[in-house]
Amino acid sequence: MFARLPFTQYSFAMASRGFSRLASLRNISGPISRDLKLTLYATRQTVLSSCCRVMSSSSKGTAADKKTAATSSKSFAMNMFQGKLQTVEVFPFPNVLSDEQEENLKMFIDPVEKFTEINDPAYNDQIETVPDEIMDALRELGAFGMQVPTEFGGIGLSNTQYGRLAEILGSHDLSIGIVLGAHQSIGFKGILLYGTPEQKNKYLPDLAAGKNIAAFALTEPSSGSDASSIRTRAVLSADKKHYILNGTKLWISNGGFAEIFTVFCQTPVTGADGETKDKITALIVERKFGGISNSPPEKKMGIKSSNTAEVTFDNVKVPVENLLGAEGEGFKVAMNILNNGRFGMAAALSGTMRHMIAKAVDHASNRTQFGDKLHNYGTIQEKLARMAMVHYVTQSMAYMIAGNMDTGSTEFQIEAAISKIYGSEAAWFVTDETIQIMGGMGFMKEANVERVLRDLRIFRIFEGTNDILRLFIGLTGMQNAGKQLQQVLKALKSPLTNFGTIMGEGSKRVTRMMGMSSGPSLTEFAHKDLSGPAQLTTKSLEMFGASVESMLIKYGKKIVHQQFLVNRVAEAAIDIYAMVVILSRATSAIEKNLPTAELEKKMVHVFCSLAAERVKANLGQLKSSAHNANFKTMSQISDDLVDNSGLRLVAPVGF
Repeated sequence: MFARLPFTQYSFAMASRGFSRLASLRNISGPISRDLKLTLYATRQTVLSSCCRVMSSSSKGTAADKKTAATSSKSFAMNMFQGKLQTVEVFPFPNVLSDEQEENLKMFIDPVEKFTEINDPAYNDQIETVPDEIMDALRELGAFGMQVPTEFGGIGLSNTQYGRLAEILGSHDLSIGIVLGAHQSIGFKGILLYGTPEQKNKYLPDLAAGKNIAAFALTEPSSGSDASSIRTRAVLSADKKHYILNGTKLWISNGGFAEIFTVFCQTPVTGADGETKDKITALIVERKFGGISNSPPEKKMGIKSSNTAEVTFDNVKVPVENLLGAEGEGFKVAMNILNNGRFGMAAALSGTMRHMIAKAVDHASNRTQFGDKLHNYGTIQEKLARMAMVHYVTQSMAYMIAGNMDTGSTEFQIEAAISKIYGSEAAWFVTDETIQIMGGMGFMKEANVERVLRDLRIFRIFEGTNDILRLFIGLTGMQNAGKQLQQVLKALKSPLTNFGTIMGEGSKRVTRMMGMSSGPSLTEFAHKDLSGPAQLTTKSLEMFGASVESMLIKYGKKIVHQQFLVNRVAEAAIDIYAMVVILSRATSAIEKNLPTAELEKKMVHVFCSLAAERVKANLGQLKSSAHNANFKTMSQISDDLVDNSGLRLVAPVGF
């Protein structure tokens, strides 16, 4: 019947038909928030705390605040969940360094590269520590205060500058990267972000000089991904001049020798209603306060020369002026610390990949088998090409996010989580393939590849396990999309005064159903030589937005329990963001006529073609009855394993 209506009437009819199902979203923000707090509440690195904070805050504040939050985001990833193309932070590719910053960065490159000549990562791995002379060399480089402002004795690097140096260190020794990262990316980052002027003046100079080393203390024996269950506790002393801190923290990087700790603990906080509840609070704690002890360094699979220890706080008296941020705002502090530092991981791991690719190429170029060089065989060519493409994506993500941060972006939590997942998994893939290309030689210790593989394994676990981060990406993005849908639902209650909104949404859905583009295309921003990949990415984006909307309408607040589906949404989101960042970077390379422009163009064409297929497959699984049946069956298989404490199958011989 709709086909006989004029287009505007058709749009309105389709809008009414589709929007009538949005009633299930009426209270999506509140219930999802509560369920998330119960099921996923903050990982060890509090990545999910940001999701919970965003969701719980959605039930507070004014209607105007909610509308602004839902519609004014400049984040590409956040808008992606609504099927919207927001390009302000992805096109053009960031070029944020001033001439002076570029010159300063070039001055640091040579000393950092020379440092890699005196440091022996294999020796450090063997003795399971960083020698004192190497720590001293890092101090001389100013490596402990790279992003500390110069007024506090640091180098004052921007995020982009820091990322470039992280690449060099990542290509050389990941354990050194952990020591430095645990110190400044998370250890004292809270002081930079939330510290009072007095706290900054007191602590930053010695931290920047490396006289004091910092650590980030969140994880406990009873709390890994569920940070809300931490038991470390601080209560005010009778004279209200100190917090008395008690508890134990587990697997703390730099924990054996750090002098300054950012500690997250439960504190009693009285709300406006007079009710007192335990909430997470952040404190700056000095070892010299007394009552702090640590275990011997943990024996680990990789990053062996970094120090990882259990740290115990026994009646530690922490001055009240060492409160970091506000009481009860510890999750917010931790969330922003981790979000601000996550891009550095992608930058460092792109350096690791570059080093591994060089080893693989060297072996493939010189090794002869069956009368020909390895690099002439299609199997090896595919491996090398895929390795190069995932490196290109990871590096592009790192500099895209760093550039956005340097230009004042504050909403990049989804993009940062994507870069962490993609970078850590890409680096593992590249290093594993390097070993495969090198064959038996790659497996030997002398090749210095097996150590890198061991070091890399932790990157998919710490600072947010990739499994939890995928849920964070999917649920945070869908929460924001749910807010937008609620605005449409609200508009339907007053159709005459909101006719423009209703017609706009209706038209978008009609054009989408007819297989037409419902908004701007990336072909308007990408170079014409990349029009094919740009069209694929635009189509993927629109399919993604429609799929997210369908899931929200179908599941409403129960979406939080559909982890099989949320993971597919996250996979598609990761691929779409990857496609966009390399489209932007390659466009810039072509426009600047860089020597690598042709190579970059080839990688974009291949990667986007493959990624678009993955997006289509992942989104297709969301509505596939066969896949949903498989998901249910997999749950049953898992339950069987748990119920029987493992596999109950016996060998085919019967015993």
